[in-house]
Amino acid sequence: MKATCWFGKHDIRVEEVPDPRILNPRDAIVRVTSTAICGSDLHLYNGFMPMMEQGDILGHEFMGEVVEVGGGVANLKVGDRVVVPFPIACGQCFFCRKELYSLCENSNPNASIAEKLWGHSPAGIFGYSHVVGGYAGGQAEYARVPFADVGPIKIENGFDDEQVLFLSDIFPTAYMAAEACAIQPGDTVAVWGCGPVGQLAIKSAKLFGAERVIAIDRLPERLAMAREESGAETLNYEEVDGVVEALKELTGGRGPDACIDAVGLEAHGHGVQYAYDRAKQAAMLETDRPIVLREAIMACRNGGTVSVPGVYGGFIDKFPMGALMNRSLTLKTGQTHVQRYLHPLLDKIAQGEIDPSFIVTHRMSLEDAAEGYEIFDRKQDECIKVVLKP
Repeated sequence: MKATCWFGKHDIRVEEVPDPRILNPRDAIVRVTSTAICGSDLHLYNGFMPMMEQGDILGHEFMGEVVEVGGGVANLKVGDRVVVPFPIACGQCFFCRKELYSLCENSNPNASIAEKLWGHSPAGIFGYSHVVGGYAGGQAEYARVPFADVGPIKIENGFDDEQVLFLSDIFPTAYMAAEACAIQPGDTVAVWGCGPVGQLAIKSAKLFGAERVIAIDRLPERLAMAREESGAETLNYEEVDGVVEALKELTGGRGPDACIDAVGLEAHGHGVQYAYDRAKQAAMLETDRPIVLREAIMACRNGGTVSVPGVYGGFIDKFPMGALMNRSLTLKTGQTHVQRYLHPLLDKIAQGEIDPSFIVTHRMSLEDAAEGYEIFDRKQDECIKVVLKP
């Protein structure tokens, strides 16, 4: 089969690789009909995540048709159309029973590596380095799905792929980020980053009842989408003297009630602090650029919540712990417990409350995956979301 493979920084190739096969009775094989390039995939593309190996198959947002099931999978049959969550979860461990699926104790065969980096191991993840299991991803013609009796959700209502594809990751990720904000009627929420997760976080904040959402980015097409699709107020950080000051002005000096960092470790900025972080990262003295995280903490009103769906991989510098503690802020983050949200969010799509497909700007064949990565990474052609069709 053909698959999108990682061979090094900025070196993505579509290669012929062996077809996946059933390895465990709880496995299923899915013929992929749609898959997407996620913003967090760019962290792999740009060489920021450790433990990648040449030839690793990328992709953790995918859906398709079941073509084979193991003997232990009773809830799926050949021919079922499914969306596959990006965290791999056994459904039976301590954390799965608490619906903390991205912390599954049984799905990361390389848990000892993750423990050395992060203290404890999270769940295994499709196509996202050997720190989280080294699983082959879904940017391919076929994918093996472990614990298929727990993860995939059947799609039986005739939706287009693009309406439901993002249940695999970015819609639940955005929704969980907004949920973490404990939004109350009348609240103002600031969202840094108007990429795919940011756009859906804006929508989700509105679903939770936010009165105002302020979207922060530098790209005109992303800011326009936030205004036109979600009714957000927008702030171009390159056109103000400082984001924190601008947000204070927009909120009567108080600051937003909640702040969402939908950017993560490759945040952009300007000025001395941005140059400092780029230099430290280049010298391997810090792994992540926490520009947005610092701004969100400093901007949030006293007693507010900072929610972080943006991916961070390692260590950051100049973290404003004093602001977090002295101003009674709450910080919430985590890889998304996707399985918890699948049915509630599918219901919202079915009821017409949201159609996540509005974020798709580019549709490409799987063979063009390398071009898709380059366009997405360089923010060319007003690209916001790439969907690949095997």
